[in-house]
Amino acid sequence: MPRLGRLMLLVLGLMLAALQYRLWSADGGMIENHRLQGEAAQMERDNADLKKRNAVLDAEVADLREGGPAIEAQARANLGMVRKGETFYLVVAPGP
Repeated sequence: MPRLGRLMLLVLGLMLAALQYRLWSADGGMIENHRLQGEAAQMERDNADLKKRNAVLDAEVADLREGGPAIEAQARANLGMVRKGETFYLVVAPGP
C-alpha cells in the first residue's frame, strides 16, 4: 500500500505542476494577462493624447469657420499673404 500512496502523491504533484504551468505560461495565463494590461494602459495614454490633439484641432477649425483674424493668420503663415500697402522684407542670413 505505501507504494500506491507514493504513486498517487507523484501523480498529484505532476498534476499540480501542469496546472501551475498553465496558470503562468499558457495562453490566457498570468504572464500574458500582465502584458495585455500594459498594452491597454499604453493605448489609453495614447488615446488621451489624441483626444487633446483633436480638441486643439476642433478649436482651430471653429476659429477658421468664424473667419477674420484666424484665416488671415493662417494665410500669412502658410501662404505668405501680404496686404495692400504692406512691405514684405525677407532677411537672409549670410552663407558660410
